[in-house]
Amino acid sequence: MLPFIHDDFLLSTPAARELYHTFAKPEPIYDYHCHLPTAQIANNHRFADLAEIWLGGDHYKWRALRTNGVAERLVTGAGSPREKFDAWCATVPHTLRNPLYHWSHLELARTFGITDIINPASADSIWERANPQLATMRVHDFLTNSKVAVVCTTDDPADSLDLHIQIRASGLKTRVYPTFRPDKAFAVGQPPVFNAYMEKLAGAAGGSFAANGVRSFDDFLGALKKRHDDFHAVGGRVSDHGLESALSEPCTHAQAQSVFDAARAGRVPSAEDIARYGSYLMLELGRWDAARGWTKQLHLGALRNNNTRLLSTLGPDTGFDSIGDFPQAVALSHYLNALDSTDQLPRMVIYNLNPADNYVMATMIGNFQDGTIPGKIQFGSGWWFLDQKEAMEWQLNSLSNLGLLSRFVGMLTDSRSFLSYPRHEYFRRTLCNLLGGDIARGEIPNDLGLVGGMVKNICFANARGYFGLELAPEFAAKA
Repeated sequence: MLPFIHDDFLLSTPAARELYHTFAKPEPIYDYHCHLPTAQIANNHRFADLAEIWLGGDHYKWRALRTNGVAERLVTGAGSPREKFDAWCATVPHTLRNPLYHWSHLELARTFGITDIINPASADSIWERANPQLATMRVHDFLTNSKVAVVCTTDDPADSLDLHIQIRASGLKTRVYPTFRPDKAFAVGQPPVFNAYMEKLAGAAGGSFAANGVRSFDDFLGALKKRHDDFHAVGGRVSDHGLESALSEPCTHAQAQSVFDAARAGRVPSAEDIARYGSYLMLELGRWDAARGWTKQLHLGALRNNNTRLLSTLGPDTGFDSIGDFPQAVALSHYLNALDSTDQLPRMVIYNLNPADNYVMATMIGNFQDGTIPGKIQFGSGWWFLDQKEAMEWQLNSLSNLGLLSRFVGMLTDSRSFLSYPRHEYFRRTLCNLLGGDIARGEIPNDLGLVGGMVKNICFANARGYFGLELAPEFAAKA
């Protein structure tokens, strides 16, 4: 009897199996968006035990644990590593039909060669077999063993770039680049948070900013631009924004400056002024990206921090966000058009969190393709609550029906865990199964050279060409 995770897992036709094993599986990983801790890469961290690497920072698993009635002490609290591990093993059987069931089994199989069904009865054996292997592994081993060519971490403009310089000097073949994500620069609606951030930004920008502080709106833009230049100097070529919806309100420099001044004086601007200020900043940042040849990412549609009681205890990014139902089309159209009208629209990857917006996004990207490069504006892969088999297929079908699937830059990890690289395998199997089904039904040619070449490109080559990041020689030269 085959183990649950076997060679042809999720591959239901002969063509799907051929596409995956011949064309998808050998390709390296180009992880152009994730939340991996840069310090752990720089320090080549060794994890103490399976609980630390498997459960630490993984809010997908934390949500499942809470839903299964597990006390917070065994989720993010003071419970021992073994107690938390046992709680997860007891929860996994209850995740049937949730992607966590697949992911958890793939993580054990690919990292430790353990194909046991995860449950309380197998917990002792898994713990006793995985931990000795883990003691011989460090972060760089996980990246190397998973054939990761590129990692783009998520970095605030006020973050130090010293860790990225340290990583580059380490000899790690995986190239690790910072992503410029200035979400805190938009926080004028929270003056205490915003003003504390100004001090941190001034220190990171250095020079006259560190000496004199960020006093005016022009100082602020100058400090941000200095950090944008600093990111470019260490190889960064990607920016990112997490927004409910695109910001596109008309705003002059003087109006944005007035909102900035109010926040610096401790006054909370109106909702309309906050939107105008953010819109001005998004256009300015888009122009910087275009001038430098960067790619901008827009993550749209998350309704964050819903549980204020637990947010106050545990902080953000701990599992209390959900899909929002914000209007997207008009504001996104206005934002893209404002940049395009002055020929300052950068390459852009746009992700939606509400599947109801799939056709909006798939049609919107076609409005702003300009023939300069293939797929200049991308409909991003299934993100967050949509990075599971069903929603991946929705995204792939929407893009296929309304755009060019062949130019898609593929999957990303969007994870804080070094055990998450099997998510790329999960995506590749889903892609190949979808295309293999098309072949079996006669909907596309039974031409594995044609279809397989597209699979190879989606898995790696398209992203390699699109983002233009420097790679280690063995990845750069890959056919």
